[in-house]
Amino acid sequence: MGIKTRIALAIVAATPVVALYEGRNLLAHLDPVGIPTICEGWTRGVRLGDVATDAECDQKTQLALQEAAAVFERWVPVKVIAGMDTKSIAAFLSFIYNVGPGKPGVKDGFVWLKNGRHSTMLLHLQAGRVQPACAQLSYWVSAGGRKFRGLERRRAAERQLCEAAL
Repeated sequence: MGIKTRIALAIVAATPVVALYEGRNLLAHLDPVGIPTICEGWTRGVRLGDVATDAECDQKTQLALQEAAAVFERWVPVKVIAGMDTKSIAAFLSFIYNVGPGKPGVKDGFVWLKNGRHSTMLLHLQAGRVQPACAQLSYWVSAGGRKFRGLERRRAAERQLCEAAL
């Protein structure tokens, strides 16, 4: 199976995970850390009072998953991706969808930590160590400096999906 097919199947597998843990809200609201959010966790350009349709939410979710896949493909070596099960890739896409790539000096994410270093999860993947990368999912249960039970449940589900084929 080619990389593009593997990624496309992982996006399909990640979609229900994202839907379950993000939840769909057609009316913009503040997320638990105070960021205006609509649909399944979409934050880009959202203002309180915005309204979306189900079709718009579907489109935003697929766009965000494609963006997550682009981050994954850019930073994880092709030879590693080629050896991964689509379930494991789907777990990382759900994670990237939720936390983003990160940005030095700003916020922790899949690629960059706020301190300017790469995440341990990414370093494991770059070295071809998928199982330890899956285990790293369990550490990402805080937002805005607070631990959230919903993130604990999501990361447990992502880790289970990630390790399902190992």
